[in-house]
Parts: sequence; structure tokens; C-alpha cells
Amino acid sequence: MTAHAPATGSTLRKIAAAIVLVPLAIIIIAFAVANRQDVTVSFDPFGSNTPAASVTQPLFVVIMVVLILGVVVGGIAAWLRQARWRRAARRLEREVGELRRQIETLKGGPSAPAHIPQGGGPAERLQLQPPLHQGR
Repeated sequence: MTAHAPATGSTLRKIAAAIVLVPLAIIIIAFAVANRQDVTVSFDPFGSNTPAASVTQPLFVVIMVVLILGVVVGGIAAWLRQARWRRAARRLEREVGELRRQIETLKGGPSAPAHIPQGGGPAERLQLQPPLHQGR
């Protein structure tokens, strides 16, 4: 590759971001302008006439806050769901490290360890039997 390749990738990435972000910003601004009316959000399920806990904000603010909270809660849920896979990846990384150390130890030892056969021909192949068909 030439020295200009990273600059081209960076420029292309900036153009792609602009193509996505500029229309998105226009849509968000249009949404905010169209939904400026104040709404009251009540957090009191028992007092609908005079709620003990309520907030009055423009509608677009309420929708944006709910959207952001949804993304955060979804991200936390996904992160918690993937904990098992992260734990398995860490365990496998440790095993790979141990195996690499063992390989290095064996490379430094005798050239033909006792448990590795040193036959001149190819290894014996496993012969599989065809599946048995049972009568119907």
C-alpha cells in the first residue's frame, strides 16, 4: 500500500459519517421544533389529578430522554448477557498461554518426545462404518 491509503480511508470515513450524521441531525432538529409543547409526565400511579411526583418538559425532551435511557438499559442488558462469553474467552486465553509455554518448553527439550510417534509413513486413518438402517 502507499502512504496515501490511510489518508484516503480517513477521508472516506469522514464523508460516510457526514452522509449519515447530517440528515440525522436535520431530522432530530425538525422533530424538536415540531414537538415543543409542554407535557407533564407523572410518576405517581395513585394520584392522577394531583400527582405527587411529576415533571413538565417539552415533548421532544421527554422522548429523547426515554430513548437514551432505552439505549443505556439495552446496553447494560446485553453486557450482562455476554458475561458468560467474556469469562470463557478469558479462560481460553489463559489456556492458550499455558499451551504456548508448554510448546516452548518442549521445543527446548529433546527433539523427539516419547509420546509423539516418529513413523516414516502417514498416520493411520480412522475407518468409519456406514450408518445402520433400521427397518421401518
